[in-house]
Amino acid sequence: MNQRKRSDSNFLMQGSILAIASIISRIIGLLYRAPLTQIIGKTGNDCYGTAYEVYNIILIISSYSIPLAVSKLVATRMADKEYKNAWRVFKGALLFATISGGAAMLVVFFGADFFCGNLLKTPLAALALRVLAPVLLIVAIVGVIRGFFQGLHTMMPSAFSQIFEQIVNAIVSVAAAYYLFSYGLKAGAILGDTKHVAGAYGAAGGTIGTAAGAFVALLFMGFMILVYRRVIKKKMRRDAHHSTESYGTIMKVLILTIVPVLLSTTLYNVSAIIDQGIFKNIVNLQGYDKTQISEWWGVFAGQYIVLINVPISIASAMAASSVPSLASAYQEGNTMMMQRRIRLATRFIMLIAFPCTIGMAVLAGPIMQLLFNDPDPTSAYMMQIGAAPIIFFSWSTLSNGLLQGIDRMRIPVRNAAIALVAQIVFLVVALQVFHLHIYAAVLANAFYGFMMAILNHMALRRYSGVSLDILKTFLIPCGASVGMGLVVWLVYRGLFAITSMNAVACIAGIIVGMFVYFVLMILMRGITESELRTLPKGVVFIGIAKKLHLM
Repeated sequence: MNQRKRSDSNFLMQGSILAIASIISRIIGLLYRAPLTQIIGKTGNDCYGTAYEVYNIILIISSYSIPLAVSKLVATRMADKEYKNAWRVFKGALLFATISGGAAMLVVFFGADFFCGNLLKTPLAALALRVLAPVLLIVAIVGVIRGFFQGLHTMMPSAFSQIFEQIVNAIVSVAAAYYLFSYGLKAGAILGDTKHVAGAYGAAGGTIGTAAGAFVALLFMGFMILVYRRVIKKKMRRDAHHSTESYGTIMKVLILTIVPVLLSTTLYNVSAIIDQGIFKNIVNLQGYDKTQISEWWGVFAGQYIVLINVPISIASAMAASSVPSLASAYQEGNTMMMQRRIRLATRFIMLIAFPCTIGMAVLAGPIMQLLFNDPDPTSAYMMQIGAAPIIFFSWSTLSNGLLQGIDRMRIPVRNAAIALVAQIVFLVVALQVFHLHIYAAVLANAFYGFMMAILNHMALRRYSGVSLDILKTFLIPCGASVGMGLVVWLVYRGLFAITSMNAVACIAGIIVGMFVYFVLMILMRGITESELRTLPKGVVFIGIAKKLHLM
């Protein structure tokens, strides 16, 4: 029993480490996006967001699935003490990443005008996209190294590299955007379109930060693998297995593992770029002003999506950390451990997703004004309407990884395809029949996440036999979050009435909300003392609860 608890604690601890790193990275991302938005404006955000949508899709196709595949293959070989084969998987994956990342770099660099101009009706975004082209090769190589360490059940190298990457990204992005935006003002004055040209140059400056951050991550992860090389070499000398996998076999296994993950992640993420293409083409035909369209999408891609991706990144981190552990349990035929870890991971994600959803809905306007200095009610309504996808995408992102961990690689592909078709129909109807303009994109995003979450859960229950505790996983976190939301709204309104300072009222509301949610979860028996001990700094939380006589 004690060994099982230690195993579960380590499982959650490793996932929490990566989740905390993701939160820190996303918070840094939010902090620098505020001054970046101030520099380049909503039209610049449109170029920035467009370039990133294309970059993300090509990244997914070329290398996004590599870390997960490498971690799974390395984990199964390390579990069988096949150290030589684990190291050969790493080297084979490096070769694969170099080829796929290099090819993607060339496609993006030379196809930037086609992607941004012809497909997405934002031709000035091509400049920012070309800056991102070399990053595809760097990220592919970094992904292999991160996947290797995740396969060893250690998330620390990935966590630190993410934080270093984002810090450099933030500093360079703002500085380069400021410099290039100033240059763009001069170029725009000559071309007679100052606002759009300056925004495009500023967006390109922002993407220079991405390239600099990726390069720093490569240096850090390269150093880590050089240090670990001595350790793996010692283990390889003790490897008693006589069968060594050929690189041809490894490449075949890699491709067979990567392709299903690739298809599911591509379909899972391609919805954003399809949304943009459909939205801009239809609203253009409906006669909306082009600047208005650009600003709408600038808010959607540069503010709304950035905000909801902060809590969703926790699910992504938990999924990445779950795959090696689930793959090992699946390999050993340990069904009870597999089911227990699925339940633990899902509960952990829902504990965070529900309060984030309610909190962002309640403080939508104040948060938009605090972070982006954007008092436009349309921006706030987008956040209020579109807060629910935090729950849906957190659940579906995690369940994608869980299904892949139990070797059900094709299921997320099928589910993503079904959800994507349904979402396209939903978006077209919302635009053409109900004329909801940008709100149609927000609602379609929510609908896609909902479909994926339900379909994935049904498949996970079928193939793993797991059953979730509905009360503790969903109902109690939801109830505690609603109570928290009411208190947050009252605190914000009260403090704003007294001080007339949005920042003070908003930050105070968030801090009070975190405390209230913690108290309500304990009072409603949503989390126990033993469960708190499995979390990072759980002992500290237990101490606080006991001082307040909650436990």
